[in-house]
Amino acid sequence: MASRREAERWISLGRVEVNDRIVTEQGIKVDHGEDTVKVDGRVVTPENNIYIILHKPAGYLCSMKDDFGRPLVTDLIRDIPQRIYHVGRLDLDSEGLLIMTNDGRSEEHTSELQSH
Repeated sequence: MASRREAERWISLGRVEVNDRIVTEQGIKVDHGEDTVKVDGRVVTPENNIYIILHKPAGYLCSMKDDFGRPLVTDLIRDIPQRIYHVGRLDLDSEGLLIMTNDGRSEEHTSELQSH
């Protein structure tokens, strides 16, 4: 639905509710089976998690946007309607295995995986 920064901005603006209470602090934890989350009064439903193993060709940037118009790895998966992001990075000129997902928990474990 939004990047973490955008969601933090929404919380700061008082647009997010959990169990009919406006969220006033960042980083609140919710249980999607128990808690009801709303943005601008509309209930947010969790997406199914998607995991993609992608062979990144050289010439694609591991970024969600680029001011210079270079091709992005997300261009390779345009047909997927969910917001998918890469876990880890490869240089523009590098090619190789890249994991992509919409699972926010994967982001939390990225540094742990990279250290092993």
